[in-house]
Amino acid sequence: MTEAVTIESILKGEHTDSEVTIRGWIYRTRGSGKIVFAIIRDATGVIQTPVIKGIVEDTQFDEAKRTLVESSVILSGTVKKDDRAPGGYEIQVKDFKVVGQAEPFPITKDQSEEWLRENRHLWLRSQRMSAILKVRSTVTGAIHEFFRNRGYYEFTPPILQPNQTEGGATLFEVKYYDRITYLSQTWQLYAEAAVFALEKVYDNAPTFRAEKSKTSRHLCEFWMAEMEAAWMELSECTEVAKDEVKFIVEQVLNKNRGELELLGRDVTKLMPTLENPLPTITYTEALELLKEKSDIDIPWGKDLRTIEEDEIMKHFDRPVVVTHYPKEVMAFYKPVDHEAEAPGPVAKCFDMLAPEGYGELVGGSERDTNIEELKKYLERDGEDPKNYDFYFDINRYGSVPHSGYGLGVERLIAWICGLDNIKDAIPFPRTLTRMTP
Repeated sequence: MTEAVTIESILKGEHTDSEVTIRGWIYRTRGSGKIVFAIIRDATGVIQTPVIKGIVEDTQFDEAKRTLVESSVILSGTVKKDDRAPGGYEIQVKDFKVVGQAEPFPITKDQSEEWLRENRHLWLRSQRMSAILKVRSTVTGAIHEFFRNRGYYEFTPPILQPNQTEGGATLFEVKYYDRITYLSQTWQLYAEAAVFALEKVYDNAPTFRAEKSKTSRHLCEFWMAEMEAAWMELSECTEVAKDEVKFIVEQVLNKNRGELELLGRDVTKLMPTLENPLPTITYTEALELLKEKSDIDIPWGKDLRTIEEDEIMKHFDRPVVVTHYPKEVMAFYKPVDHEAEAPGPVAKCFDMLAPEGYGELVGGSERDTNIEELKKYLERDGEDPKNYDFYFDINRYGSVPHSGYGLGVERLIAWICGLDNIKDAIPFPRTLTRMTP
């Protein structure tokens, strides 16, 4: 293949007055008479490329006139600075070659979001989706960098798992030869086993929840960045989560300002996350805030719904950690905090809520090391403790305090990018009503 430069390098002024070759796709064209203005895109940007009859061969000029949007091309010519051109540069074409002639492209203006999701395999080519995917790449790269810089080991759990962790009603069943198993709801039970060998582990992996929800915040297949650490109590775990979110936001602002601008994101709304400490409040304090500032009276012991979380976050300009939810509405592995002052038993757990109505970003807790307590709450949830004997073994042989959390990658991307719908934070969304393309 012809050696080519990126459009981004041209727009940075690295090839002014030089002969270059680019490879890409036709974004749009216009022209008449003896000139065709072909706007070309590659993965790094778009640039104007005037194709002029008499400078290119007649056959190439005719081909440029009839070539349709999304046709793939290789162009060679001279880079010229031109303030009238998009990006301030253009390529005066000397050689125009079509590699793959496109049929009429089905995506045009004013098509519905659902139609675009039905044709996501083509909509990925849009500047909007490309920008989101670039931010997503930065986010996932930052997750790995953050934990590896802190001495965590990447640990990969099984996707096929025999037990529920987050609620039996949300399990996806999978036929496993002549038996039934389930798609992973979380790596947690396996990560807890791993910390007794590696002490500090993390992962970013697909997660599956068969939730019957059609909201703009839910996916049934999504990615979760999880961590687990031995010798860690709740107070330290929440600080790690805060540090991670701050680090990811900083990386995106450093690397993806252009993409955020294209998406219309007001980056000033992200700055408080970097410039200020992220607050921590208790569930009980959250109820008091709702009553005093929003005139909403929630009975103590009731789990917070989306509407209450959104109301809480109207009073904050950056993510907030909420700790010590009532034990009775928490999962079996979250231990009671016997030292906490509260109207009833509370768990050593936390959620991190995002501002601007983006909901829960992170959920985590200390892990219960008391086998009898674990059995008690498994039975409360209708589970047979015998199915969890491998998990009890973790605490039979030299248990230590340990904690962990999971960060919803798409939730974080949606907030950072200011997306209206979480379905645009993942390349191919899977929901209650969508399993294609």
